[in-house]
Amino acid sequence: MTLEIAGVLTILVVALVLFLTERIRMDLVALLVLGALALTGLVSPTQALSGFSSHAVVAIWAMFILSEGLSRTGVADFIGRGILRLTGKSETQTIIVIMVAGGGLSAFMNNIGVAALLLPVVMDIARKTGRPPSRLLLPLAYGTLLGGLTTLIGTPPNLLASEALREAGLKPFRLFDYTPVGLSVMVVGILFVAFWGRKLLPAVDPESESLPGKLQDLHEQYALGDLTFVLRLEQDSLLADISLRQSRLGSALGLHVIALIRDGRTRLAPEPGTVFKPGDRLVAQGRMERLNELRGWREFAIEPKSGDPRKLLTGDLRLAQVSLIPESSLIGKTLAETDFRNRFGVNVLLIRKKGGPADKGLLALHLQGGDRLLLHGPNEKLEDLEKSTSDFDQYQEASEADLIKLRGFKERIFDVTVPTDSFLDGKTLAQSRLGDAFGLRVLGLVRDGERKLLPEPQEEIRAGDILTIHGKPQDLKILRGLQKLRTEEKAPVDLRNLESEKVGLYEAILAPRSNLAGQTPRDLHFREKYGLQILAIWREGNPHRSNLRDMALRFGDAILLMGSREKLERLSQEPDFLILTGLEKPAVDRSKAPRAAIIMLAVLIPVLLGYLPISLAAVCGAALMVLFGCLKMEEAYVAIEWRAVFLIAGLLPLGVAMQQSGAAEFLAQGMVAALGDFGRWPVLIGLYLVTAVATTIIPTAALVVLMSPIVLKTCADMDISPYTGMMAIAMAASASFTSPISHPANILVMGPGGYRFIDYIKVGAPLSLVTFIIVMLTLPIFWSV
Repeated sequence: MTLEIAGVLTILVVALVLFLTERIRMDLVALLVLGALALTGLVSPTQALSGFSSHAVVAIWAMFILSEGLSRTGVADFIGRGILRLTGKSETQTIIVIMVAGGGLSAFMNNIGVAALLLPVVMDIARKTGRPPSRLLLPLAYGTLLGGLTTLIGTPPNLLASEALREAGLKPFRLFDYTPVGLSVMVVGILFVAFWGRKLLPAVDPESESLPGKLQDLHEQYALGDLTFVLRLEQDSLLADISLRQSRLGSALGLHVIALIRDGRTRLAPEPGTVFKPGDRLVAQGRMERLNELRGWREFAIEPKSGDPRKLLTGDLRLAQVSLIPESSLIGKTLAETDFRNRFGVNVLLIRKKGGPADKGLLALHLQGGDRLLLHGPNEKLEDLEKSTSDFDQYQEASEADLIKLRGFKERIFDVTVPTDSFLDGKTLAQSRLGDAFGLRVLGLVRDGERKLLPEPQEEIRAGDILTIHGKPQDLKILRGLQKLRTEEKAPVDLRNLESEKVGLYEAILAPRSNLAGQTPRDLHFREKYGLQILAIWREGNPHRSNLRDMALRFGDAILLMGSREKLERLSQEPDFLILTGLEKPAVDRSKAPRAAIIMLAVLIPVLLGYLPISLAAVCGAALMVLFGCLKMEEAYVAIEWRAVFLIAGLLPLGVAMQQSGAAEFLAQGMVAALGDFGRWPVLIGLYLVTAVATTIIPTAALVVLMSPIVLKTCADMDISPYTGMMAIAMAASASFTSPISHPANILVMGPGGYRFIDYIKVGAPLSLVTFIIVMLTLPIFWSV
């Protein structure tokens, strides 16, 4: 093994580990690989950047635009819905039609886009036929994957395999070279799922096809009744004349108010600005534990009294004022989102905006350039902050006199005593949620006669402690009002009646190209931005109905929403979400559909006749789609899956390095040494199986890039046709059935179908075996070994 081979293999192994652990984004890993290869001299600078001009990469991003043009003009929707009208009463027939529709469109469109396009349609079929979505959605995903096997442009691995042949000086695959093998796999795969694989799908007894299981209502599916109860405001309630937003029912107790009953009338999904009145009854959804805990605070001696702000300045604690610069990374975020206290080690006592002090709801206040912050903390931390120029400037020390002069500040400093039987005894300040839930910040505590200022969030509260708190009388009033809420044993509202002409329950998922994955509803300010409540999230076969504000959204999550249909229509216009239920899909303007269809034919015909390479034809077609108004240029940019483009372009130089350094030959020799004595077919089978297994941890496009030089070298050593070898690994890479994470189309249906990881293995593993058998049987028929 040479030094160059060792270097390439080291980079390869590190990249595989990063792919497997997902500690770094996959597209970023690819760019790091590109940089490492260039900096170590394993490839030239020109070769390092060659991936961005690769015929396959160009064809891939151009095909994204062409697919979007067909979608936006209604061509794909028209074809898909036309085919799906053929679904009948038989579940077998329905599955066949769904898979044929998905597969047929995926032969010429991006399969992720096809799955997203047909998902709401299949959900509608499930509702109308009374079948659970879990019986139909996985076949839809598998149908799109099978369809991608049938043409050169059906899936990126097919294009990359063809490009590898071209780079090796061989004739690349043509448009329909994949069709004989791919179509055979698709037909057998569809029949397998429809007649046998469907018996492995969850939710319905496969023997009861004539009497399909009844599709549950959304409230039953998410088991909302288990966590729904009624709260009543007494006539002397301290929450009277306070709005739903101000009540902190959501932030403090994690409850969703799904209805308000007043004077015998029910108001569904009340707005955050709805003001409570004495006698109101609130239909709430969530866990009772937090409310019960809060009631356990009844003996918590919260008695505000006039405090002396000067006691905050003992020891090395002092005050300072700083201004937030416009370039600060804190701009647009709240103190809670920035974790200001832990990040800088100081408290913010006041935020002075251009119009004057704005200390109302400090933790929820969005920071802006020019804000003036009054800080309280240790001398050391403030000195560190003074030296920081990335976020603050105009540092200025503040005195006791400045603190005393602040209007109303003295009244907002008060002491509370923790009684011996308090629920807070033994909990940390962070666990008490005094700050996060009620806006009450503990500036200090007295224990056994000793005062400790600016305690850490991990500081435990003990019985007998005297806490010095910074807050407002309104915050205390709300806390006491929540304590006095009464719980009615039986909800007077039938959950089946949570919908009206204007308000309803809806289901949505993150769109495949959404940038919101990993963010929480709190991060997104979901309720404020979209006007809809998130009541539950379905993830990996189970509904989650509590602590949703801080639950990071994932691809594959099904999100149960409640609110007005008007707000839902606005959400449906957002590119980050797909609405699955409760909203009729708006009619598509098909006046430009003939143009889009003609353009697509104009792309395919010259490629089929061999006049143009697919990359050039696709780019020309994409430009014509925009020129003739099938979509706007901005929409074309959004349509491109840039993560896939950068992933492939970044890894293509690794294939070059493997070829040049001899690493591909080194690995190929290992494969030949292990299986060569058994003949050519065992070697080919080994290459297929290695690729198929690797799809569970490595992106399929990246896998083809990595496997191509090894396959080509192995084929040369074993006197196997390179076309047969590349066709085999393209099929293996594209047949990603066994895991929800192996392909975006799989994870897209996970939440709406209520699937668990095991469901993909139960159906996908046998389907992968069927695919393997059909590929091995048809390869020698259509491609010589």
